[in-house]
Amino acid sequence: MAPKLKDKQQKPPPPPMEDLFATLNGHIEQLEFDKAVKVANQVLAVSPGDEDAIKCKVVGLIKDDKTKEAFSVIRSLKNPALDFSFFKAYCLYRENELDEALKTLKSQESTPTAMLLEAQILFRLGKFDACIDIYQNLQKSKVELLDTNYIASLVAAGRASEVQVEALRAKAKESFELAFNTACSLIETKKYTDAEQFLLLARRTGKEVLLEDGVLDDEIETELVPIAVQLAYVQQLLGNRQEAIEAYTDIIKSDVGDELSLAVAVNNLIALRSPKDVSDGLKKLDRLKQKDDKQSFHLTPKLDSKLSPKQKESIYVTRVLLLLHANKLDQARELVAALPDMFPESVMPVLLQAALFVRENKAGKAEEVLAQFSEKFPEKSKVFLLARAQVAAAASHPHIAAESLSKIPDIQHMPATVATLVSLKERAGDIDGASAVLDAAINWWSNSMTEDNKLNVLMQEAAAFKLRHGREEEASHLYEELVKSHGSVESLVGLVTTVARVDVQKAEAYEQKLKPLPGLKGINVDNLEKTSGAKHEEGISQVKVAETYEEGKSKSKSKKKRKRKPIYPKGFDPANPGPPPDPERWLPKRERSSYRPKRKDKRAAAQVRGSQGSVARDKHEAGAMSSNAKSNQAATSKGASQNSVAESSKTSSKLRKKSRN
Repeated sequence: MAPKLKDKQQKPPPPPMEDLFATLNGHIEQLEFDKAVKVANQVLAVSPGDEDAIKCKVVGLIKDDKTKEAFSVIRSLKNPALDFSFFKAYCLYRENELDEALKTLKSQESTPTAMLLEAQILFRLGKFDACIDIYQNLQKSKVELLDTNYIASLVAAGRASEVQVEALRAKAKESFELAFNTACSLIETKKYTDAEQFLLLARRTGKEVLLEDGVLDDEIETELVPIAVQLAYVQQLLGNRQEAIEAYTDIIKSDVGDELSLAVAVNNLIALRSPKDVSDGLKKLDRLKQKDDKQSFHLTPKLDSKLSPKQKESIYVTRVLLLLHANKLDQARELVAALPDMFPESVMPVLLQAALFVRENKAGKAEEVLAQFSEKFPEKSKVFLLARAQVAAAASHPHIAAESLSKIPDIQHMPATVATLVSLKERAGDIDGASAVLDAAINWWSNSMTEDNKLNVLMQEAAAFKLRHGREEEASHLYEELVKSHGSVESLVGLVTTVARVDVQKAEAYEQKLKPLPGLKGINVDNLEKTSGAKHEEGISQVKVAETYEEGKSKSKSKKKRKRKPIYPKGFDPANPGPPPDPERWLPKRERSSYRPKRKDKRAAAQVRGSQGSVARDKHEAGAMSSNAKSNQAATSKGASQNSVAESSKTSSKLRKKSRN
């Protein structure tokens, strides 16, 4: 038996390592990361432990947005000498496992690259102050986009005033990301016009840079969508509501690939619109949630990882408010219950829970919840107490509202707070408490050294309040202090009217300080008292008041009224007006004197009509009716002749008498 022939098709020998690395380097330079990964696999097939090939494969997978595969490659490494902790931390950062990423990075040497990644992780965790410290330590190192990230951290930390805008103006013309973040810092400092100019600069610079890089028009539009959203937000802040709505609507309709910008545009558009568009707002928010969640509301994984905690909280709050307006209380209750775990440091979940209770007509329960959290978190108690005061005031619980406001010490002296407390205590019937609030505020402003002192206003209102509630002595004391300190005419008038109720002589003494009114010298007071107002009575002489003016002033001439020609109806000749119109032409006809009502037909009243198919009477009545009908053909109406119902003998005799006549 002949031996079997060997397979002539043998695998070709692998190319040299130098050629493979040259090909790998070419793919990386051309940004062809998927091909670079394939070549790296060829190198690893020849040399499984090659560190450079492993690095190229991991970086290629990360650049190709395949971080999970890159992380699995790193975990499969068995050589402890290979240190891939930085790449492992970056993969965890991209997968939004931030705490684990930060822990992994701690074992890494503090290189500028590692410090930059640590700053980005801290920024995502909301630890902005620690992030800013790292960027300040990196100022001397030449790290790309350092200024851009540093400004973003300052804005997020509420320290936008520290951004040196003028020093960055020249750099902003070269980097549209830097111009965008500078505009965000100007928005935080409420310099909206300057922010708009920087955003326009960012859009113009971005188009130029991206066109030079050969980016397609659609990709350029997607890249610059955040600038368009921020421009719409600036228009919203400037009060140009309609322009902002149109801009947000255009961004949403364009359906750009930037999911983050779309989420911000949807949320801001809903906030601008009225509660009447609740259903449309809920539909727009449904575009941001996971598709497999039909009942509950959870943001997509990309939005959940990319949006800041503040932005995510704003979207969830908007969702709850829309559900409350739509009266979908079950869904609102479910979402409100999940918010404390999502945002444990925020006060909004508690406020939304109180709003839900108010919507369910459980104001007492809302007041109880807000009071509990104000005691549990004293540093955040101000927000809870203000909300409790508002809920209680709306529910006609003035004593609870006043109690809540009284627990906020730093606003007790403010005029708005004082006015609200006085009004609430008045409604509750606590006049002494209201007076005590006014006295405490006056005492605080008396010792205050501020330029905008409200002591005069508060004393004036306190005196009026005390006078209204029968406390004339306290009111007169306040008016006396006002006269001594300010000497205004209003204070002096108030003092005279108040003291006159207690001490007439003292009131007359203060009255002498008032300047005499012009035009009163020629008035005879005795005769004026005898008059009864403007009514003339016999036996009492008329009082003629002579108007006196200051010297050098002349009497103003009375203006003559301009005579206007009367406007006549069309075709009317005033020379030949004809007969006068009927003065009763505007009255209904039945109310005019010439109206005569129509005469009623008495014959119709005598007719008796029956239903169709009436039952025939006996022969005698039928004969009488037929003879009666013949004798009355000339006198009876058509309706009477067609009547087939037999009438009574009394009615027939009457008809015969009419026919004889």
